[in-house]
Amino acid sequence: MTNNKLTEKKHWDNYWDKFQLPVEIKESKDKLLLNEELRIFKKFLPKEKLSVLEIGGAPGQYLVYLHKQFAYEVSCLDYSEIGCEKTRENFKLLDIPVNVYHKDIFSDLSDMPLFDMVFSMGLIEHFEDVKVIIKNHLDLLKPGGIMILGMPNFRGINKLFLKRLAPELLKKHNLKTMNISTWKIFENELNIQPLFKGYVGGFEPATILVCENRDTLNKLLFFKARVLNKLFHKHFSFLRRFNSRCFSGYIMGVYRKP
Repeated sequence: MTNNKLTEKKHWDNYWDKFQLPVEIKESKDKLLLNEELRIFKKFLPKEKLSVLEIGGAPGQYLVYLHKQFAYEVSCLDYSEIGCEKTRENFKLLDIPVNVYHKDIFSDLSDMPLFDMVFSMGLIEHFEDVKVIIKNHLDLLKPGGIMILGMPNFRGINKLFLKRLAPELLKKHNLKTMNISTWKIFENELNIQPLFKGYVGGFEPATILVCENRDTLNKLLFFKARVLNKLFHKHFSFLRRFNSRCFSGYIMGVYRKP
């Protein structure tokens, strides 16, 4: 299964090692895309207490939100040792109980409990075979439980910018998964039906605020992206509910296990 991964553990160890703690997410007038993601959570998640697992969840900011919003019992599974350490430290600083599982999702997970809800935000697009990783989500989910999948959308207008500004970033993502029509393949093969599936958040210029090579053209494109980011956060927030595969910043799916 190692060849299925588009990123390696060293990448994530380096990524999480730079994180400053504590960190959590919450609705804010300055976080318009995040607000739309959380709106999906609030619309489809029950208010009763649930056990929740986030796969690839370091350092746990979504779990913090779910605990504070719904009083869920939260757990994190991540294969980065540094990511797991950061998660434990983050929850200790926030004085919230958490279970942290330092495991590879492709390893033997038979000793783990099943959960009422299993989710990942920005994980499955890092794999070539998404059906396998989604089946692993379902294997940790109780019958009748809820699975939520989320990922950024690097297609459409976002891809036009990122092909120039951040080609290495694109290589770490399976862009085919960002065409939501392809999700029907794993839905049929795994016998799951969506409660919700769609693009969310509208156009999010922050998605393209990455610049790996600052040559003259890239500097100009990056400047345009910064201008768009300011305009769309200050003057066009009403457009957030208009979505398309061509420009939306995020994709989400909500499923119930049979």
